[in-house]
Amino acid sequence: MKKLAVLATAMLALGGIASADIQAPPGHGYTSTRKLGRGIGNILYGFMEIPEQIVRKTDDHGRKAGWSYGAVDGTSRALRRLGYGFYEVFTFTCPTYRGTFKPPYERCGEDNRIEMNPTDGLSEFPPELGFEGYFYHTRSQRW
Repeated sequence: MKKLAVLATAMLALGGIASADIQAPPGHGYTSTRKLGRGIGNILYGFMEIPEQIVRKTDDHGRKAGWSYGAVDGTSRALRRLGYGFYEVFTFTCPTYRGTFKPPYERCGEDNRIEMNPTDGLSEFPPELGFEGYFYHTRSQRW
């Protein structure tokens, strides 16, 4: 009986410090279908970077910088999105980035927010102009 009590205590002590992340591993949301959707979105809507960067640069630096530097930067970002889009559409069945389906452009940040660093890197999906539909907080009450 004493051996059984010691064994049970040891199992509880060792089992109490053991931990595992089996519920939601870090890459569980990135699948091949998300990669395909991201690629199609970058091909179809990547050109939205041009007016987005014009507006952002106008707000930050003025109208002349917005229509010159913003247009050039937006075109560069749109072409990068187009290239990433075709890359992801053609390789959507293969886990190409470090053995996962995560986007290969990680300079945006590692915390998976929607707009991570729009001035330095690309967000996962192209920007929306006008009403941005990914904010779900409101003052109204839903039933």
